Amino acid sequence: MQQPYESTETGATAGAARVLVVDDDPTVAEIVAGYLERAGYLVDPAGDGPTALTRAAAHWPDLVVLDLMLPGMDGLEVCRRLRGHAPVPVIMLTARGDEDDRILGLEVGADDYVTKPFSPRELVLRVESVLRRSRPAPAGRSFSSAGLTLDPGARRATKDGTELALTLREFDLLAFFLRNPGRAYGREDLMRAVWGWDFGDLSTVTVHVRRLRAKVEDDPARPRLIQTVWGVGYRFEPSGEHNPNDRNGQDGRDGLDSRGGREGAA
Repeated sequence: MQQPYESTETGATAGAARVLVVDDDPTVAEIVAGYLERAGYLVDPAGDGPTALTRAAAHWPDLVVLDLMLPGMDGLEVCRRLRGHAPVPVIMLTARGDEDDRILGLEVGADDYVTKPFSPRELVLRVESVLRRSRPAPAGRSFSSAGLTLDPGARRATKDGTELALTLREFDLLAFFLRNPGRAYGREDLMRAVWGWDFGDLSTVTVHVRRLRAKVEDDPARPRLIQTVWGVGYRFEPSGEHNPNDRNGQDGRDGLDSRGGREGAA
């Protein structure tokens, strides 16, 4: 993996977080940039994918606000190419009601999403939340379980000694599971603990669990570590042993339907 490009900013702007705003609607881009600048961020605007990649090459961003539906190179491809250079938090902008698009954005590695039309103030709060979680944690001890080792200070995770390429939210989710083994958590619980939200689209949690399983499980289709507890949510089981009474985890399904309800619930 290549290293991120170096920023050349100095002086008063050196400590400000840089946000790359990518949207082909000039009005939306201008409003978003204005709110972010008033909140103290440096903003690089881009109206399409190639321009976004060029801006990122010149000044590597601390976070990207990325419209999914861009002309030509879409937001998914832009996200893939940025992540091919170095980890960077991404907030995806999607059209309201396009659940498939939101899930695609999360699958490709977006850390968060906001649906259009949206409140610029809400977007600024989301940016602050994602950046706060992306900052290095105070130096502290690493912790290990089931062959997984996490170093919160370095935000580094390994499995059997091999480094895992985790997004911001995937790292936080895995850290939460390792700190709380053997207990079942609902998606609402995980959303509050990991995302810091009291409400939101629960499919966000489902997609991140699926992506995390693909990276930490020997067989993601039959997860042994991050198990699904039928009708409840998820449990991290360091032993990898399956409790047959749970009816969970054997096929990688979440026991939850696409609308966020529980399969088999009355």
